[in-house]
Amino acid sequence: MNEVKSNKDYNPEMHSAEHLLNQTMVRMFNRGRSFSNHIEKKKSKCDYRFDRNLTEEEVETINKKVNEIIQQDLPVYEEFLNRNDALKHYKLSQLPEDAGKTIRIIKIGNYDACPCSGVHVSHTKEIGNFKIISTSFEDGVLRVRFKLPKD
Repeated sequence: MNEVKSNKDYNPEMHSAEHLLNQTMVRMFNRGRSFSNHIEKKKSKCDYRFDRNLTEEEVETINKKVNEIIQQDLPVYEEFLNRNDALKHYKLSQLPEDAGKTIRIIKIGNYDACPCSGVHVSHTKEIGNFKIISTSFEDGVLRVRFKLPKD
C-alpha cells in the first residue's frame, strides 16, 4: 500500500494522517482514496485521480477537517475479516499480494475504515498537527504533499 524506504523512515503518525486525509478527500470530493502514496517522516504525498488542482480554500478546509478529527482523539484499532467479506466492503487492490485470506481493517473511530498492513497510532491526538504543504495537478493526477509540523 505504501512505499517505505526503511523502518527508520517509517512513521505511524504520518501513516495514520494519510488515512485521515484519504477519508476527508473521499467525503469532500467523492473521487476515491489515493491510488498511490509515499509516506515518510518528514513529508508525504498522495496521488488522486482528479480533474484539477485544489483551490486555496479547499486546502484550508481539508487542513481544518483533518485537524478537527485529530483533536477528537479517536481510537485507532484493527479488525479482521475473511477475504470474501472484505471484498464486499473494501477495495483490496493496494494490499500486498501475499495479504492472505484474513484481511486487516484499520478503523479510526467512526471516521475511516480501510484495509491496511501498516503500523498506526492508537489514538488520533498522537498524530499532532496536519498541514498540506503543496498541491499540483498534471495529466489527471492531483498530488497532495503534507507534513506533521511540530509547531
